Amino acid sequence: MRTAENAIMAPVSGSSLVLGDAISSIQSFISVFTGVYVLLIFAYILTSWIRLPYSPTLNRIQRFLYDVCEPYLRIFRRFLPPLGPLDLSPIIAVFSLILGARIVNSILERFQ
Repeated sequence: MRTAENAIMAPVSGSSLVLGDAISSIQSFISVFTGVYVLLIFAYILTSWIRLPYSPTLNRIQRFLYDVCEPYLRIFRRFLPPLGPLDLSPIIAVFSLILGARIVNSILERFQ
């Protein structure tokens, strides 16, 4: 006789466990990557607003942030017209990054 407890403890194939674990790992990676990249964009924005004293270390940090963030922000600067000194591309870039991560995570959720 099959009871509810036996149904819960029914054997699960190893391939579905591996697939579920891989999808969970990918979702975690996407979430962490999105969070770190958003923080890098915010740091890039702050360092572009604040004039930092010259230091080789600070110069390397600013150059790193430029090299990492500028190619992604440039995509949105092509489509958004400049509004004087106001640059809206980081806002749109962050929103699209978060939206893209949610879409990918929801697609991966269907495979789990």
